[in-house]
Amino acid sequence: MKKQTTIALVSLLLAITVYTGCVEEKQTNVPSMKLSSPAFKNGENIPIKYTCDGENISPPLNFSNTPEKAKSLVIIMDDPDAPMGTFTHWMMWNIPANTTRLLEGENVYPQGTNDFGVTGYRGPCPPSGTHHYRFKVYALDTFLNLKPGIHREQLDNAMKGHVLAEGQLIGVYSG
Repeated sequence: MKKQTTIALVSLLLAITVYTGCVEEKQTNVPSMKLSSPAFKNGENIPIKYTCDGENISPPLNFSNTPEKAKSLVIIMDDPDAPMGTFTHWMMWNIPANTTRLLEGENVYPQGTNDFGVTGYRGPCPPSGTHHYRFKVYALDTFLNLKPGIHREQLDNAMKGHVLAEGQLIGVYSG
């Protein structure tokens, strides 16, 4: 019995080691971009203006370290702390790769339907507690042939195999 338990434990540890190695390898294959905002720093509170308690407009964002071969950028904002799982607040794509910033409330590029059921940006609005909001930028080697109003799964599928670099900015907000 002890031998079977030991074998099972070793197998489990080996599986965890292999899985962890794959995840780390996958993450290191994608170069980093820098995503920042003049409205808040990484890990800090998102100003009320950009939430459901304020004007509910997108914050200004700055991008750098975009790969030379990139053709377009994608922005996704989500909340991994939502009670029912990750909740998507915003998706925007086909931003020209030479773009270095988005202005506050800028919405001139195609946008998807968020998990509120509307197209465009909807800011933090947690039901309770403090939530972390991930703003992510992806540099792609193509423009996406997607119609405005698509859902997150469609955007994720269209991006597969096209990501050259990515970056992330995290803001927090309490309900």
